[in-house]
Amino acid sequence: MSRGVDVLVLGGAGVDTIVYVPELPLPYADSYMIDSGILARAGQTGDFVALGLSGLGLRTHHLDLLGDDPEGDLVRALHRDHGIVLTAVPEPAGTKRAVNLVGPDGRRLSLYDTSRTRAADRFPEPVVRALAESSRHVHVCITQPCADTLPVLREAGVTVSTDLHNWDGHNPYHEPFAHAADVVFVSAAALTDPERTMRRIAERGRAEAVVATAGAEGAYLLADGELTRIPAVTPPAPVVDSNGAGHAFAAAFLFGRLSGEPPQRCALYGAVAGAHACTVPATRTDALGRDELLYRVEGLESSPAFSR
Repeated sequence: MSRGVDVLVLGGAGVDTIVYVPELPLPYADSYMIDSGILARAGQTGDFVALGLSGLGLRTHHLDLLGDDPEGDLVRALHRDHGIVLTAVPEPAGTKRAVNLVGPDGRRLSLYDTSRTRAADRFPEPVVRALAESSRHVHVCITQPCADTLPVLREAGVTVSTDLHNWDGHNPYHEPFAHAADVVFVSAAALTDPERTMRRIAERGRAEAVVATAGAEGAYLLADGELTRIPAVTPPAPVVDSNGAGHAFAAAFLFGRLSGEPPQRCALYGAVAGAHACTVPATRTDALGRDELLYRVEGLESSPAFSR
């Protein structure tokens, strides 16, 4: 079967309004003056993963529901400007949106507008099936209505990845995604015992690799039953925003996997891309390119401090 798409990204399209605040948590006050401005820009989890994959040279297709509204226009423009194929299913409730409060240290607090999601939202099954059958891999966001696509993807015989974000290891909403994916990404921020959660994902599902990202502490990789600590990579410039670091990690990891690299090297790719993302303000959509990624990885591997 011909696979004309390297990675199909399902869900996660939307618009964020970025507000740089003096500190987080933000103390109560009647008002704050925001000298840096308040900017609405396209780019939520699926958009950023698609951008990262495309920047690394992978043929990327993005499918999600979009409204006929200004936010939808921003999402369409982002994909058009970066040459990413987008299939937009009409969403009467409107395009997903959120407000991100970003502190001076790069941490963020996100406020999601759930009024733009309906329980009855679905992707057309024939569209999902046709795109999956023409793709080498599918990355599934945990946004509505992606859970309903998981049986279709399994029938299509395509490998799957997902990002559980700040899952606590117990919320049942995340479990279908965790157990249906070949590669699972999760933030360690809300996990009391990352290794235990990672091993449970592998035991109950079909994951060949589970990655728990831990910010400045690096990441944990579970592959072939072995847990490995992946050290953090020093960012090439000052850290200004952690928004998008996990998406960049996932995109670079998948790039390595689709290139035939072993899991540990895929994780190194992810660490380098994630460190780069922390140096990019949330008001910009800038992904690390393939040549620059490989150059930085080669530099790390040739340094005396690097050890496998």
